[in-house]
Amino acid sequence: MPSVPSGQQARAQAAAITPGRQAPEPEPTPAERVRALFTGHRLSPGQRRIAQYLVDHLTEAAFLSITDLAERAGVSQPSVTRFATSLGYAGFPALREALQPLALSAVAGAADAREEIRRNELQAAVDAEIENLESLRRVLADPGQVLEVGRKLARSVPLTVVGLRISVSLAEYFAYAARRIHPDVRVVTRGGSVAYDTLLQAREAGGSWVLAYAMPRHANETLAAVRAARSTGLRVALITDLTMGPLVEEADVALTAPAGSRLVFDSYAAPGVLSAAVLQAMADAEPERTQARLERYEQVAMQHDFFVDD
Repeated sequence: MPSVPSGQQARAQAAAITPGRQAPEPEPTPAERVRALFTGHRLSPGQRRIAQYLVDHLTEAAFLSITDLAERAGVSQPSVTRFATSLGYAGFPALREALQPLALSAVAGAADAREEIRRNELQAAVDAEIENLESLRRVLADPGQVLEVGRKLARSVPLTVVGLRISVSLAEYFAYAARRIHPDVRVVTRGGSVAYDTLLQAREAGGSWVLAYAMPRHANETLAAVRAARSTGLRVALITDLTMGPLVEEADVALTAPAGSRLVFDSYAAPGVLSAAVLQAMADAEPERTQARLERYEQVAMQHDFFVDD
C-alpha cells in the first residue's frame, strides 16, 4: 500500500471511526478560526469587507502588505489599521502575524504542518494560482464582456497596448500575438511624454481604443498614461487585479484577473489566460482578416525557416 503523506494521514486518522469509542469533535477549519477572530466585534461596512476578504482569500491575504490588502479589499490603509486595532491587535502587522499560521494550516491541511509547508511553498504558490484561475473561470462563465472588448480592440486601427514597469511583459506578450491578427499594433512601455506622444499619434492615425495593463504594485505613471489616453479621445480597456480604485474608475471597461502573490515576485497565470481570451475574442471578431493574416505569417515563416521542426 503506498505511503500516505503526513497531511493526508492526519486527516485520515481524524476522520476514522474507532469501534466502541465516541468520535472526537472535528477541529475547526482555518476559515472558521479566522471568523472566530471577528466574533463579538461590531464592524463597520468597510471592516466587514476586509473580514470577508480575509476569509475568502486567507492563503494570500495573510502575506500581503497593508497597501496590497487595502487595494484588494477596496478600502483605505487607515481602515485596515483601524480594523486590526478594533480586534485588539497593536496594528496590522500583529494581525497578519496571527493570520499566517492559519493560512499555512489551510494550505497544508493541518495546523501542525507548518514545517511541511515551508518545504512545499512552491506547491502552495501553485495552489494559489489554481484558485486565481478558478476565480477567472467563474468570471468567464459569461463571456459577453470579453467578446465585446475583443470586437472593439479588433476594430481600433491602430491599437495601442500600454504596460509600464512590472506590466511590461504582459503588454509585450499581448502585442506580439496581436500583430499576427491585427494590422497595426503599437506598444507603450515607457511613461511620461513618450507615452503621451505615442497615444496622441495613435489617436491622430485613427485609433479608438487602448488596452492597458496594471498589475501590483500599481504605478502612478500607469494612471497618468490612462488619463493621457482619455485626454486624447482614446477609450481604455484595462486588465488589472483591482476591482475598484482610480485606475478602474478612469477606464471605460475593466477586466479583472488576480495576480499570484505567494512568491517574492508576483506571478500572472490568470492575467495571462485573460489576455489570451481577449486575443481569441479579437480573432473571432474579424475571422476573415485573422485567417488571411495567419496564412501570410505561416508562408513567410516557412520561407525564412523561422522555427525548429518538431
